[in-house]
Amino acid sequence: MDESEDIGIARPMGVPFGVVLSRRAALLGALAAPMAAQAQGLPRRGGPSSLTFAELPHQLAQEDAVAPGHRIQVVIRWGDPVLPGAPPFDPRNVTAAAQAMQFGYNNDYLALLPLRHGEAVGGHGLLWANHEYTNTNLMFPGMGSGAQARARVTAAQVAVEMAAHGGSVVEIAQGPEGWKPVEAPRLNRRVTADTPMEIRGPAAGHPWMRTGADPAGTRVLGMLNNCAGGVTPWGTVLTCEENINFYFGGEAPEDGQAAHRRRYGIGPNPPNGWHRHVPRFSLAQEPNEPNRFGWVVELDIRDPASTPVKRTALGRFKHEGATFSLARDGRVVIHMGDDERFEYVYRFVTARAHDPANPAASRDLLDEGTLSVARFEADGTMRWLPLVHGQGPLTEANGFHGQGDVLIQARRAADLLGATPMDRPEDVETNPVNGRTYVMLTNNDRRTAQQVNAANPRPANRHGHVVEITPEGGDHGVGTARWTIFLRAGRPGMDAGAEYHRAVSDSGWLSCPDNCAFDSKGRIWIATDGADTAAGIADGLYAADTAGPGRALTRCFYQAPAGAEVCGPWIAEGDRAIFLAIQHPGEVAGSSWDTPATRWPDFTDGVPPRPSVVVLTREDGGPIG
Repeated sequence: MDESEDIGIARPMGVPFGVVLSRRAALLGALAAPMAAQAQGLPRRGGPSSLTFAELPHQLAQEDAVAPGHRIQVVIRWGDPVLPGAPPFDPRNVTAAAQAMQFGYNNDYLALLPLRHGEAVGGHGLLWANHEYTNTNLMFPGMGSGAQARARVTAAQVAVEMAAHGGSVVEIAQGPEGWKPVEAPRLNRRVTADTPMEIRGPAAGHPWMRTGADPAGTRVLGMLNNCAGGVTPWGTVLTCEENINFYFGGEAPEDGQAAHRRRYGIGPNPPNGWHRHVPRFSLAQEPNEPNRFGWVVELDIRDPASTPVKRTALGRFKHEGATFSLARDGRVVIHMGDDERFEYVYRFVTARAHDPANPAASRDLLDEGTLSVARFEADGTMRWLPLVHGQGPLTEANGFHGQGDVLIQARRAADLLGATPMDRPEDVETNPVNGRTYVMLTNNDRRTAQQVNAANPRPANRHGHVVEITPEGGDHGVGTARWTIFLRAGRPGMDAGAEYHRAVSDSGWLSCPDNCAFDSKGRIWIATDGADTAAGIADGLYAADTAGPGRALTRCFYQAPAGAEVCGPWIAEGDRAIFLAIQHPGEVAGSSWDTPATRWPDFTDGVPPRPSVVVLTREDGGPIG
């Protein structure tokens, strides 16, 4: 019996397979949970889940919390030293020079890699952290809140914010007091909005990629709004530029790109004021500069002198993440989401196979291959539609003169192909145990009843859902798959359409799935962004089985401090630690440096809330779960 066979839950017409639970799972959940709990030593109140931790009650507080029997440790915070000689953090006098040597702001994607590719991390590795964006109101005193702070930002403060973007490489080790940065690092690095980078692939050198500072269109300064990411089989990190429209403003010239800019949300009045102080962010002075952002960036974090590369073959959109699986013939498959309402799910398949015995030969593997976009059909099948110049509508007649045009305008190309508009596709990750791919769909409160489709079945979807994709024949390289909805978030009985395993507790439901990871048993760990504070819950980390009687029975493991989003997560070897990036603590309406919603993690007067990386471990040192 297929695990996603319908169990008869009421659902909109056309949604395949009953969405969440199998009849077998439901029966086991309803009838066999007490017996299974006794046989496996599981807590009775946890239902048939294989997870053994005592569930954390929902909370909304100034401090974070984790399930009983576990501990939280801060690994590194905004302003902590990264490079040798970095000055101590001075929250009242943050400078660009200091920030460029210190841990940046709003950490998002995390990866913990071994010092040498192919070895185990053990208790000593390299931590990569994205620094997505900055909160002007929480970074600088006396700025006020929200739009007021952004309107007041000075050139010196913009320089600080640019230095706080990008990413950090931090050598960390596990000792008696837990995971900490090492005292004499050899490989630490800061990447900022001013770090020189290369542009490669089919869009490199395109006329729309050329600027006054780079007439060849092959080099660019920095990366922006790096959200989630991934790692490659050859040991590099992929980091993804997302909301690039936040940074460019002013009046653009009449250059034939007006509709193109609108499709990416780029206009005269962005959320921040960088364009008023830095000429390359002014559309009037450098109208092509935005086209050089919105890409997947590849970095060799083991070489501090290496040049990051923007891989244009993977397309330009608001990238959330870029995670890999392998096709049966050894080609590398990268799954990606375009994080905006009504945008799309993509994948990229390399032209050549990866050779594990010669990882260096794969360094430019991402420059050649096929980018595709997903169409989810009402019968539970899906197809990958190639974004290839000359195929279908992607021709000169529609304004595409080459593959570079298709990639720079990937959203328009996907529109023409008839891809399925989704409810904010964020992290897209493949479970290494069952081989299925899971799409985090965070929410979409703008979808009307007339706009619902089988894969996005709820209008005004405030809480989001998770889609599960099974590739045809288990091969991620083929062009077809089957799909089902793994769960629909929200509070059961309160939010229309919320569906999980029937044994989910009042603390087990979640809202706004964002990122995910899988442990060694194939269980999914879901981090949220945008939790229902009106219901008294903060964003958090939830876990569930992806198969068996506990399928989709989510349980709360961690809750963030007030105003924070939970990013990452990264599960260490042996499931003995989970690293999380806690982003924008204290970010609530009306908050500021002077009046934050929380002062986490320092809780010291005069110290603002500091985005931080934390690690969760069991008190007895055993595997989490």
